[in-house]
Amino acid sequence: MVDYDSLHDPNAEYTMRELSGETMGVTASRGGDRDVEITDVQTTMIDGNFPWTLVRVYTDSGVVGTGEAYWGAGVPELIERMKPFVIGENPLDIDRLYEHLIQKMSGEGTIEGVTVTAIAGIEIALHDLAGKILDVPAYQLLGGKYRDEVRVYCDCHTADEADPQACADEAERVVEELGYDALKFDLDVPSGLEKDRANRHLRPGEIRHKAEIVEAVSERVKDRADVAFDCHWTFSGGSAKRLADAIEEYDVWWLEDPVPPENLAVQEEVTKSTVTPITVGENRYRVTEERRLIENQAVDIIAPDLPKVGGMRETRKIADVANQYYIPVAMHNVSSPVATMASAHVGAAIPNSLAVEYHSYELGWWADLVEEDVIEEGYIEIPEKPGLGVTLDMDAVAEHMVDGETLFD
Repeated sequence: MVDYDSLHDPNAEYTMRELSGETMGVTASRGGDRDVEITDVQTTMIDGNFPWTLVRVYTDSGVVGTGEAYWGAGVPELIERMKPFVIGENPLDIDRLYEHLIQKMSGEGTIEGVTVTAIAGIEIALHDLAGKILDVPAYQLLGGKYRDEVRVYCDCHTADEADPQACADEAERVVEELGYDALKFDLDVPSGLEKDRANRHLRPGEIRHKAEIVEAVSERVKDRADVAFDCHWTFSGGSAKRLADAIEEYDVWWLEDPVPPENLAVQEEVTKSTVTPITVGENRYRVTEERRLIENQAVDIIAPDLPKVGGMRETRKIADVANQYYIPVAMHNVSSPVATMASAHVGAAIPNSLAVEYHSYELGWWADLVEEDVIEEGYIEIPEKPGLGVTLDMDAVAEHMVDGETLFD
């Protein structure tokens, strides 16, 4: 295994914005139990419907914080790389430590991408840890709460996702049997009419097929649930506009990621061409990137993914910018119960929270990873326990680890 303590990196060894406690002269005694130092950072990867990377931050006080990074190759290694930069630091300095890691890791990519994701895993764990040290729930660290519970939308799937009636049947089951009043289905599913999967163009028959899915699901659930539809950044600008136009007559909650994320001008054009609400955001990083979508009014609803976009405070910053443009926040979420609860705490603390995604309803053991109940009847009640308010069930974590992984100490 690589010894990251001795890994040479000129950028990490020298930066004009060195924000370590030692360099900044942050040495004052804090009193009470607040003089705490980080002693270790560890990860364990879970083999869920996504490979979730759980993060734990340990302290000399014995208090441990748990977080989660967005899934992806290299995340545990990046967190191991960053560990020397936080050892000895006070975990209560969440904002400074976040910026410290951004600066230290800038040569390894903190504008966007997996390095931001890895930092977010530590940042979430710091919120859990700080809440436990200060004996307050995590939402209190973000300014208090607007609501006691956060709405959850269920990302739905069927054995035949291209069959409109199968989708409608599943929508009805999720509403009636599972208790959700907010759903999402995929529209980037094969219709059998495709000629070329590379050119992003939708033929007329493909448009009709996708509109049939929207119609079948919308007509089946009617006012019992809001329904969104996801395109996974698949189509050309022209095809996206035609698709959005074709479903305008239905009461669509939103159409998500209809075009690739790189070209903001195309995204803006699509959004402004239709009254169908357009949602984007999971493939942007940090407030600096999400801000461009918001200020250009290229979205109707912003959808940051909290453990991907940079963490809890970064998501709060995005929500604050969005609120200046009266844009609601629907958090994308494909996480374990840990980051799902982190998203819920942010959802409680911002005025413009719309919903948090749940992507694992087909995974029977998702809820077993923590001791507490997380989602009940389509909502997450915000815990009043210190920190995130969830406790890992170590037996369940050990049972579902990725092959070759080791459990936290």
